[in-house]
Amino acid sequence: WRLIFAWWAICANAALAQPSPELALPPQAFSQHFAASPATNRGAGQFEFTRLVAHWSDYAHPDYLSFVEDTRAEVAQVGFYGAHLWSLGHTPHYGGYPAHFPVRGLGELGDWFENLNRQLHARNVRVVGHFNIEFLVGDPDSPEGPRGFFKFYRELWDDRLLGPRPVEDPLDLLEKDVDGQPIVNHSYSIGGMSEYWGCLRNPAWRAVLKAWVRHGIARGVDGFITNYFYRHNCLCPHCQRDFRDYLQQRFTAAGLREQFDIEDLATHHFTEIVSWHSASESTPLRREMLRFSQISNKQAFDEVFIEHGRSIKPDLLLAQWNHLGDFSQLDGDERCLLPLEQWARDETYAWYSTGDQANRTDLRKGILGEATLQARYLRGATGDRPFTLGKYESTRIRATIAELAANGGAPMGFYTNFTDPAARQEIVHYYQFLARHNELFLGNQSQAEVLLLFPRRAVHEGDIAAVERFRKLGRALLDLHVLFDVVPDDLVTPELALTYQAVLKDDHSLKTLDEALPAARSRFAAPQTVRVSASRPRSLPRELDLHFVNYNREESPLDEEGRPGRGQGIEDEKPIAASKIEVDVPLTGVARVRSVHFITPEESKEVPIELDVQAGRLTFQLPEFLVYGIARIQFE
Repeated sequence: WRLIFAWWAICANAALAQPSPELALPPQAFSQHFAASPATNRGAGQFEFTRLVAHWSDYAHPDYLSFVEDTRAEVAQVGFYGAHLWSLGHTPHYGGYPAHFPVRGLGELGDWFENLNRQLHARNVRVVGHFNIEFLVGDPDSPEGPRGFFKFYRELWDDRLLGPRPVEDPLDLLEKDVDGQPIVNHSYSIGGMSEYWGCLRNPAWRAVLKAWVRHGIARGVDGFITNYFYRHNCLCPHCQRDFRDYLQQRFTAAGLREQFDIEDLATHHFTEIVSWHSASESTPLRREMLRFSQISNKQAFDEVFIEHGRSIKPDLLLAQWNHLGDFSQLDGDERCLLPLEQWARDETYAWYSTGDQANRTDLRKGILGEATLQARYLRGATGDRPFTLGKYESTRIRATIAELAANGGAPMGFYTNFTDPAARQEIVHYYQFLARHNELFLGNQSQAEVLLLFPRRAVHEGDIAAVERFRKLGRALLDLHVLFDVVPDDLVTPELALTYQAVLKDDHSLKTLDEALPAARSRFAAPQTVRVSASRPRSLPRELDLHFVNYNREESPLDEEGRPGRGQGIEDEKPIAASKIEVDVPLTGVARVRSVHFITPEESKEVPIELDVQAGRLTFQLPEFLVYGIARIQFE
C-alpha cells in the first residue's frame, strides 16, 4: 500500500507540473494545500485586504480621516474596547500612553468611538478595535479609594450596558503568585498606579471580557485585535486545576512519575506554572507549562471572541497582536508551542511585531534592517491569509511598505507620522500605488522555486539552535536572490514538497548551498541590498510578477554604541536608487512571452522593457528605481 500511494502521489504531481500555455513556471499547489488545512480559514467568504492603517495615537487629529481616505485604506485598526478603556478612560491620565484618549469619561469615549466608526464606515473602511485582554492599571486601595480598573469595577460598572458583575471582589479576577496574592508590577506606573493581570483561565474574567465584547460591537466595530495576550506564572486555583487536567490528558500516571516526579497528580500543588522562559533554563516540564499556557490562552480567545463575539456579529474580524522579533522562541512568540491544529485557527489575519529587531541598517555588514524572512514565514504559516508586521519604523517608511507588499502581506501605517507632511505624502503615495494595482496584490500566490522549512518540530522539542541555523540559511538565500517560500515543517506534505524544485532544512550546510539549489532556477544580478520575490496574480493567470525591494540608503550617523542610528523621520530614509539589475528567468516549453513592463511608485506609467528569449530563458534589464519596483511578465 505504501508503494501504491507513492506511485499515485508521483503521478498526480507529475500531471500537476505539466506545462500549460497559460503558465510560465510549473504551478504551485500552495494555496490549494492550505485551503484544506484545519489551521486556516481561507476560502469562499474569507475577508482579504492589502492596505491597513493602525494608530494608537493621533487618531483624533483633524487630518486623520482625510489621511485614511487619501490612502484608500481598507482596514483601520483604531479605537480601544478592552482593559485600556475601562482602566484609564475615566482617570486624569486618559490622554497619555497607551491609548491617548481624546476625551475623558467611559460614556463619552464610547460615544466618541461610535462616531469615529460611523465616519470610517462612510469611507468604506472596516474598523478593527484594539482590545487589551488582561493588562489592568489601577490600585485596589489608595488614599483616594480604588483607582483605575478597580474604581471602574467597584463604582462605575453599568449593569444596563454590561450586564451584572461576574464577581463582587475584583481581586478574585486576577492572576495570583505562589502565596495566593495578586501578581503586581510597576513597569509603567501610569499616574503612579500599579499593574495587574486578569487570569484568562478564570471563568469570571472571561465573563468580563464577553461584556466588553458586546459593548464594542454595539459601538460599531467590525472586529477586534487582542493585545497583551500573555500568561504569567499564575498559580491561582483555576490554573492549578486546568494544568492538572492538561497533564492528565497528556500522560499516564506512570509517565508523570518517570518524567516529572509527580506521584499523585490530583493532590500535586505546583509552585510554578511558567509561560515564556529562556531556552537555557528550559526543561520538558517547563515546555509543557508553556504549551499549556498557549493552548489555554487560545481556548479563552476562542470562547470569548470566536464563539461569543461571532454569535453576536457573525462576520467579526479577529486577530491577535503577537510578537516574533528575530524569530524568538520559548521566550517570545505567543504561539511558538501551540499545536498545529490550533495555530491561528478561525482568525481573520495575523499580526506579528518584530519589535526593534528590524529597524536599523548596517549596510557595511550586510544588515538591511528588514523583516523579509519573517514575512515569508508568516505567509507560509498562515496559508496565504492576510498578515502584517509591526516594525515600529518611522524613518524607512517606503521600504517598510514595499517589504510587506512584495511578500504577500498587508502594509500598515503604524508609527508612521502622518502629521508630518513629508511622511504623509509618501505613505499616501505608496498606498495609492498599491490601490491602483490592487489586482496584483489581493490574494496573489507566491511563485517560488525553493522551499525552506522552518523547524517548528525542533522548537516543540526545545531545540532553539535549529532556529539560528534556519535564520542563517534564510539570509544566505536572500543574499543569493533565490525565489523561496518558508513553511513550518509540520505543515509540509509530500505533495506540497514535490511542487518545488528543491526543499532545504535548517541543517543544510551553507558551504554546499549553491550545489543544493536548482541549476535552472531564476537568477538575478543585483546588489545584496536588493531583495527579490515572485508572485502570480489571482485574476491574471497569464502574468508573473517579480518584486524588487531596494534597501540601499545613506545611513544615519553612528550612535554611542557605534551602530548606524535609526534616524528621526522620513527625512533620514535617504534611499539610493538601484540600477542595471539583470533578470534571467526560465520558461516552460510552450510559454511565449508577450511583454515585460516595469512599474514603481515613483513613476505614474508602466515602462516597457526590452526582452530577449533564448534557449528557454527570458532575460532583461530593469530600469533604475528608488525603493520598490515590479517587473510584470505577461504571456500569450
